[in-house]
Amino acid sequence: MRKLTDEETKVFFEKIIKYVGKNITLMVERKDEPHCFRVQKNKVYYISEDIMRKAQNIPRDSLASLGTCFGKFTKSGKFKLQITCLEYLAQYAKVPIIFISILSTLLLIYDNIVYTNQFNSSKQYKVWVKPQSEMSWMYGNNLLKAGLGRITEDTPQNQGVVLYSMNDIPIGFGVTAKSTGECRKLDPTALVVYHICDVGEYLRDEDTLF
Repeated sequence: MRKLTDEETKVFFEKIIKYVGKNITLMVERKDEPHCFRVQKNKVYYISEDIMRKAQNIPRDSLASLGTCFGKFTKSGKFKLQITCLEYLAQYAKVPIIFISILSTLLLIYDNIVYTNQFNSSKQYKVWVKPQSEMSWMYGNNLLKAGLGRITEDTPQNQGVVLYSMNDIPIGFGVTAKSTGECRKLDPTALVVYHICDVGEYLRDEDTLF
């Protein structure tokens, strides 16, 4: 178990920011209990500092998992999110937006690393799926216009979104294929959200997920 390197921190935060925007500051600066991100066998875990200190007494080869797994780094250095982080993506996509400065510049101080990133987005983006299309999404399929219940106003194309049932239960996350304005003009069979992860993976990938 180790800290993220400077480059890993940059790649990781850029991926998370696509879904929660500036609210990522609430994850790294929690008031209830200090939390941190740690790497174990190329996977990134979100963990309380108390549990992290206790886990240091366990040999690295014997430590299978700790905290919440957000995803893993590939051999090429890219980061892939896992469905196990959905709880936090959904939670921090709902809280009020925090403006760090009038220039929309986020300064994250994480393990003495100062990471600066420019944002054009000032909101979190969400998609609600119609009941008849929930099962299709949870089998790993993309979302079509016919299954689109609602979408956040002014959502741009290629934007990370958290998907919910019409009862506001998070069921996965993906990337928009079309903007909100374009979605209004599409045929029912047109693609609106590319699939990234869904809660069905807890069953389909249970042998490799953790």
